[in-house]
Amino acid sequence: MTVPETTGSVLHACVLDGNGGARHLAPADIGAWTPADGVLWLHIDFSKTGAYELLEGGLPVSLPEVVLDVLTNNETRPRAVTVGSGLLVALRGVNMNPGQNPADMVSIRVWVAADVVVTSRRRRLLAVQDILGDLEKGGGPATPGDLLVHLVARLADRIGVYIDKIEDQLLTSEEEMADKDAEPQRLGLAKTRRQIANVRRFVAPQRDALEKAYRYPPAWLPPIEVQQLREEADRIARYVEDLDLARERAILLHEEYQGMIAQQQNSRMYVLSIVAAIFLPLTFVTGLLGMNVGGLPGLENHRGFTWSVVVMLVCAVLVWLVLRWRRWM
Repeated sequence: MTVPETTGSVLHACVLDGNGGARHLAPADIGAWTPADGVLWLHIDFSKTGAYELLEGGLPVSLPEVVLDVLTNNETRPRAVTVGSGLLVALRGVNMNPGQNPADMVSIRVWVAADVVVTSRRRRLLAVQDILGDLEKGGGPATPGDLLVHLVARLADRIGVYIDKIEDQLLTSEEEMADKDAEPQRLGLAKTRRQIANVRRFVAPQRDALEKAYRYPPAWLPPIEVQQLREEADRIARYVEDLDLARERAILLHEEYQGMIAQQQNSRMYVLSIVAAIFLPLTFVTGLLGMNVGGLPGLENHRGFTWSVVVMLVCAVLVWLVLRWRRWM
């Protein structure tokens, strides 16, 4: 189920009931929330007017300055850092929005504390919609750490699907090359290599960020959720290895394409060289007989042209026999 987003800086506000469900709050009711009501999850669009002011003074909890900066920063690489009693995490997800380039990964910032979770983004992220749909069905996260694990897992799912798509593209390129039809795939392979580089640029530090998150967790994070974070970090690490392997395959394919193109060029040059070698003595004979000087043989003989043709044919046959004898053709 897709939950509609509001038009202001607050996209979603809900209170987790601890059993996989949630109660949605109106933006005006956020200030009345207390920890006794349950875990508050606030999802905002930091590019909208009033987002920073809301985070700075419009919440019933106080956020550290470094958290405010990260939650409202336009550009941030994946990382995880413990700030006070909370965990600040910046993640990236594959851009599955319609008409967008999937390799242009979407960022999401997460502040997780014992009783509140704040997530911020600039572009729409479908992983958040998945979690909201799970909450509507009663099968969503129950705790702040569980919400972070769900978010990481949803992001990892889509990264895995996209890596499978990249591997399918490489497999298609390999099949096309086996069919000696390399040229139509050459430009597609270059695009695939760029996509691999763009995705790996953010997935690799995301692996490191998740590793830091589970190695140095907050005190309130249960061991079971720490273990789940570790499992997700291991999955991201496998995806990085898959991207490395896909990159190596793309490099090998590119080298094979270049080798095929070079071989085709060499074959064409070889044919031209053979033709030039055969016609070289013919060109010499015609050039010699074409000199406009006296004393050339055959000028007064009506069979001169015939004998010239015979001489040229004999020269061509002799050159052809020499090339066959030397096994040059």
